Amino acid sequence: MTRLYDALLSPSSVAIVGASDTPGKTTARPLEYLRRHGWKGELFPVNPARETVLGERAWPSLGALPVVPDHVFILTGPDLAVEAVRECADLGVTVATVMADDFLDDGGRGAARRAELLEIVRASGLRLLGPSSLGVTAPGDGLALTANAAFAEAEPGDGGVFVASQSGSAMGALLSRGMEMGVGFRGMVSTGNELDLTLGEICLASVDDPRIESYALFLENITGADDLRAFARAAAERGKPVLAYKLGRTDAGARLAVSHTGALAGDDAVADALLKDLGIARVRTFEALLEGQNLARGLPLRPAGAARPRVCVLSTTGGGGAMAVDCLAAAGADLPGPSPETIGRLAEAGIAAGHGALIDLTLAGTRYDVMKSALDVVLAAPEFDAVVAVPGSSARFHPELAVKPIVDCAANGKPLAAFVMPAAPEALRLLRSSGVAAFRTAEACADALFAVFGRRKPAAGDRPGPRPPSADSEILDEAESYEVLGGAGLSCAPHAVVTAGELPPGLPVPGPVAVKILSAEVPHKSDAGGVVLGVTDGDGLRAAADRIARSVTERLPAVKPERFLVQTMARGLGEALVGFRHDPDAGPVVVLAAGGVLAELYQDRSVRPAPVDPGTAREMIGEVIAFRALAGYRGAPVGDLDALARAVAAVSRLADADGAAILEAEVNPLLVLPEGQGVVAVDALVRREREV
Repeated sequence: MTRLYDALLSPSSVAIVGASDTPGKTTARPLEYLRRHGWKGELFPVNPARETVLGERAWPSLGALPVVPDHVFILTGPDLAVEAVRECADLGVTVATVMADDFLDDGGRGAARRAELLEIVRASGLRLLGPSSLGVTAPGDGLALTANAAFAEAEPGDGGVFVASQSGSAMGALLSRGMEMGVGFRGMVSTGNELDLTLGEICLASVDDPRIESYALFLENITGADDLRAFARAAAERGKPVLAYKLGRTDAGARLAVSHTGALAGDDAVADALLKDLGIARVRTFEALLEGQNLARGLPLRPAGAARPRVCVLSTTGGGGAMAVDCLAAAGADLPGPSPETIGRLAEAGIAAGHGALIDLTLAGTRYDVMKSALDVVLAAPEFDAVVAVPGSSARFHPELAVKPIVDCAANGKPLAAFVMPAAPEALRLLRSSGVAAFRTAEACADALFAVFGRRKPAAGDRPGPRPPSADSEILDEAESYEVLGGAGLSCAPHAVVTAGELPPGLPVPGPVAVKILSAEVPHKSDAGGVVLGVTDGDGLRAAADRIARSVTERLPAVKPERFLVQTMARGLGEALVGFRHDPDAGPVVVLAAGGVLAELYQDRSVRPAPVDPGTAREMIGEVIAFRALAGYRGAPVGDLDALARAVAAVSRLADADGAAILEAEVNPLLVLPEGQGVVAVDALVRREREV
């Protein structure tokens, strides 16, 4: 790992293949930036068409260089890039970065190029960054090996934030915002398409760098989940917080699924669950990704099951304070207001405070002694986990009055953040340079605070990783699905299988019963008219079978309705959906949601990487709004939520099931019975790899 990290961020020699002689051109930028920023290593422009490039000697090939470079940045088109990568491998180069795109696995020429690159890398010791990477930078060392136009500005300051971005342009945006904020960077890496080196592996290689204090990840998708998990655990062990901003969900994964679970556990929901499982703080606003770094560094990871953060808002501006309260409440923070003891201590300092969520000092708070005294009291108050200070217009014109007290309280030990309501760049710089998390908007402040407090210790133990796509899978019918789920420990309603030609004279299980079409070709039976409820005798069974046969034949002519499932009907206090599936990027996940045919519409759900224990399953239950009604809401009967938690854990263990791999499973609905009576499955679907 040390050799890889050194070649990425601290190379002693760099070659630039395809370096242009035209100033300002994209392929000229890396050479220009390295010289402008004063990088001290050996630099070799490679361009067989020229003797010099930007006034420096040009080399005809990598093989003609006097040394084997540590890092080669390849700026050519895709076909020439493949050949350059091959030459890097033959020479023993440690890292090559490819800027070109057109390597997508789309079945065309891009797929062939991608396969060539993979073959070269796997057969050698070369590590590849990209394709579609805009390069790497280490600002404190003058390394600006990048084609990103943002680095044409003055050299950014050195600092403790390490940026890994799947978007090259976002790396430039973070650079410019960081320069404005006074945030310095130890390193910045554009990971590109991650054909070889993943974002997680790059960050893992960096984690022992003593100059790195925290991480900012810009994610377009989740790739290399195992590498990301290894990095997150290593960062947590070293006390280096990780914040991530991820672009929104897509429906690509859901469209591949046969159950509601696929839509409920869409790409973004899975990413959210994985990041939470890894102890990575996911922020929802781009500004919070950098603005939250100081806040994260001052707050250790919290144990699983920790309560919502209790936040005090202290302002010198009523409107700004109310904005902070609104945003914090919307994010999920608890705003308990000061206790009687705290109100008394504030009164002793000459400060009148009410019992509400906001302590508004009004204009009196623009005096240093008033603001400082109030902060000392609330920072010492045990009912608060964090304090948000909101200075008003004085922050712009007289920062020594309401802002200097915040700076002087920065070393208190309790998390302290500031939302500076007016445009006050000097105040923001003063706060940030003192280690105070300072925000320009209430939304970013609330986002960062709630996300950072939501960080938990990464889950212990190994988890099954992503599986390669299955070449062949099969959907089981409902009876076969019950057999799989029963083996995992799930209770299913009594049922029997009957055939159209040999219907029994009476009911094969206690009635009343539900009669259903039994066919793996009809996973959603209600949509095909394949269910009849409330059947009480043999005549009703025969009528139900005839009715189902006609309806299914009419709607699905290719299906032959020959078999039926007869199942004892049960009633519960509520319905749940418990699902499991293998996400192609993140690995196995378990989903809990409100049950029924409208489960997908409501999106009232909780998702976790699988497997989970019953304690984690209880956390999931608490995140689904529908299940609050089963906890005795307004005197309603209490459901057996402990049994529901055990059922969620049982379904999640399909991740480790023996035999053919279970790719997808769903119980919908799972009836939740009164407390102490358990849960019972009354519909199920399983998809697994086809047994050979």
